[in-house]
Amino acid sequence: MPIDLTLPGEPSLVSVRRLLAEGSDRAHSQLRVNEAGIAWLSTSAIGGQALAGLRFRLETWAAGSGCVGPAAAQDDAWVAKIQAVLQSNWPHPRSDYLDIY
Repeated sequence: MPIDLTLPGEPSLVSVRRLLAEGSDRAHSQLRVNEAGIAWLSTSAIGGQALAGLRFRLETWAAGSGCVGPAAAQDDAWVAKIQAVLQSNWPHPRSDYLDIY
């Protein structure tokens, strides 16, 4: 489920947790945010692919890395880290590509 970062209270821990939980750890994934403020996990366009219309993106998470999926969503520190990255970079990202490690 995408997160609309323009809504009051977003991104919340609940919405970030839900977004991560819906991801599959079996596929490479990338968290992307478009110019309209919609954050989503992409598995079809990752890395430097299909960048038109993006405000920013995080590094690509490799399949099997544990960064997405139900287990990742249960990691409170990881969820908080992703929330903080979204909060601090919307609407003015420090870069169009964010490496959070």
